[in-house]
Parts: sequence; structure tokens; C-alpha cells
Amino acid sequence: MTLFFENARLIDPETLTQKLGNVIVDGDRIAAIGEMAAPGDAEIIECHGKCLAPGIVDWGVKIGEPGERHRESFRSAGLAAAAGGVTTIIARPDTNPAIDTPEILEFVTRRAQESAPVRIRHMAALTKARAGREMTEIGFLQDAGAVAFSDCEHVTADTKVLSRAFSYARSLDALVICHPQDPGLSKGAAVTSGKFASLRGLPGVSPMAERMGLDRDMGLVEMTGARYHADQVTCARTLPALERAKTNGLDVTAGISIHHLTLNEFDVGDYRTFFKLTPPLRPETDRMAMVEAVASGLIDVICSMHTPADEESKRLPFEEAASGAVALETFLPAAMRLYHAGALSLPQLFRAMSLNPAKRLGLPQGRLAEGAPADLVLFDPDAPFLLDRFKLHSKSKNTPFDGQRMEGKVLATFVAGVQVYRAGQ
Repeated sequence: MTLFFENARLIDPETLTQKLGNVIVDGDRIAAIGEMAAPGDAEIIECHGKCLAPGIVDWGVKIGEPGERHRESFRSAGLAAAAGGVTTIIARPDTNPAIDTPEILEFVTRRAQESAPVRIRHMAALTKARAGREMTEIGFLQDAGAVAFSDCEHVTADTKVLSRAFSYARSLDALVICHPQDPGLSKGAAVTSGKFASLRGLPGVSPMAERMGLDRDMGLVEMTGARYHADQVTCARTLPALERAKTNGLDVTAGISIHHLTLNEFDVGDYRTFFKLTPPLRPETDRMAMVEAVASGLIDVICSMHTPADEESKRLPFEEAASGAVALETFLPAAMRLYHAGALSLPQLFRAMSLNPAKRLGLPQGRLAEGAPADLVLFDPDAPFLLDRFKLHSKSKNTPFDGQRMEGKVLATFVAGVQVYRAGQ
């Protein structure tokens, strides 16, 4: 099938430009971009000046299969992703059991292909059961389709084990993803330490725990030459270490969740557990520093860190409640807060949400260019709405944006040239 997108505001994250134009999609690829006329056999999609951008490549999504399907299934996650303009999910290995063998990886890959309307690629665990004691069979998992290796928020305390895993990953040119955090300092913490934590009587963790964790990891990267990605850098004190590593030529990138770019520690308010995240929300000064780091390119990737949690695990005292929030469907509207605030342009946002994650993982997606996969999102950045969490496609409804006024609606989502979502349907 040939599609002709007419009168679209084209968001190009590679050139950091936006302009009005048309796009021809032939089959599963973008065939042409410019001011050309529609081919005679094309289905015309009139965009009315709305934004057309490469689909979001969301790096760091937790899906409950296997083990926690009641929280999120591949189908529900896929539907939420399509409704949120996410065309590629990079799923985390923190399942039950963890994705630490080729057999489990092959199972979830098959389930994802059968159930989800969007692309789903998987990370695998770096150590067996994510326990930090023995590394997984990285080579076999890579052959089975793993795009990267991570123990997620389980930080390996044994530096020798981690150095061996880094060295082995380097020999296979595998990407290692770590959660920069000192495990001792951060154990049992619910919020960022400071006056707010003291007033609320909540156990806090110093931002220095993140800095110390990244410093250790950078030392191991320098020693082993491994390819490394920090899943979340959220504190201003961590940025100089990240900048030094990049300046020194280490193969290092960093990401941050959309929640840490749009919310701060005061949003926790009176112990609102939907705002309990890992790492915890930071002070406003840190949030602003992170936005500037994304704008400059120091932080490469924005992700949702979609973490579904059932009502029972959130309806607990703040200290005991589960961490995390769903974000596949709210990712784009939350990002529009940064756009409307004048902090980041649309091309800058899609550089961090689509282009950079795809490039880092070696995927062809994330570009609005001739020959690129026709994974596209058509959206209105100015459309207002009131978010109702019970209308989300995710099985779990733990969003911090419930009841808030948002701007930015996805109108249609296309994967490989096939429409997988249309607003109102």
C-alpha cells in the first residue's frame, strides 16, 4: 500500500528542523519527502498542518510477561504504546523469572510478536537472576536477539563480577546498561534527602549516591573499554562526571525518564504513592539542570521508564509502596510540557525520544528520511485534554498525571506503514 501524508509539519530529529511538506510511504518504507504530488494509487492522509514525526523508540519499558501478566501484558502494553505514539518498545528484563537465558528470551520474543501491534525488542539480564553474582551467557543471548544487557535497578555490589561482565560484553561489542547508584546509600530510601524528606519523615538518599555509582561505572568502562549506557541520570552533581567521560572518549551515553524531566520532589505532596519512583524525584534545581543537559545533548535519551503496578502495591504507606509509574500513553503529552515551556523544541525532543535510542541500539528506526522504516506518529502538540487514568490502555493505572490538564494528542500511529492507532477508534 502507498500512503501520502499531505500538509504535514515534518519533525526531523537528524537535522533538528521542522517544515511543512508531504511524505510518501511505499510499503514499509518512507519513499519520498518534499513538495511532490500524490501518486495516483496512494491513500491520501490530510494532516492539516499537524506534526508528523518518527515513532518513539521507548527504551526501558517493563512488561509483566512472564510472571506478572496481571500488571501488564504484551497486548495491553502494545495498545498503550500505539495510543502514545510509541512504535518500538525496548523491554526490560526485570520479569519473573528474569530474562537471563536464551529460552526465556525466545519465549517473550514470540509472545510479543503474536500479541503487540508495535515492535518490541528485549534487553537481557547482565547477571543470572539479576543477582549480581554470575554473569549470563551474553553471547548466546545476543544471538537470540537481545539488544542490550542490564540488571535494571539491581545494582551489582561486587565490582569484580561487574568488571568481568563488562570485559566479556566488550569482547562481543554488547551494550551494557547500568543504574548508577551506590547500593548501600540508596538501600531503603523513598525520596531524595533534604528538607522535604525531613519534614515528611521519609527515609532519603543523597544525590551523591548517583554520582558515586556513576564514578565507579566510569572507572570500569575506562578499564575494560565496554560500551555503556546509564539508564537514568537525574542529579546535577552527576553531570560533570558524565561530561568528563564523554570528553575522554569513553563509549558512554545516558538517559532520563520523562517523569524526572517534568516533576520534582514537591509533587510527592502528602505521601502520594503514584509519585514514588526509582530513583526518587529530585529538587527543582536538578530537574532544570537535566532539561538543559538534554538540550545540549549531554543526556542522550528520554524514556518513559514505564513501570506498571497494581492498586494493592500502591495503596500502601509511602515507604512500603511499590516504585514506578505507567507512562507509555502519557509519554508524548508529558514531553509537550517541555515544548510548551520553551525548554526543548520538537526536533530536540524527538532526537532524544526516537533518533538517539535507535542509533545507540543499532536499530534503523527513529528517522524521518527516505529509505527509513515507515514508523510514524501524527500528533497535535496543542490539543488540550484532562487525563483520566481509567481510560488508559495499560492494565495498571498508576500514573502521576491523573486528573491533570495535558496538551498533546496522538492522532494516528503507523508501524511499517500500517496504521495501528487512530484517535477516536
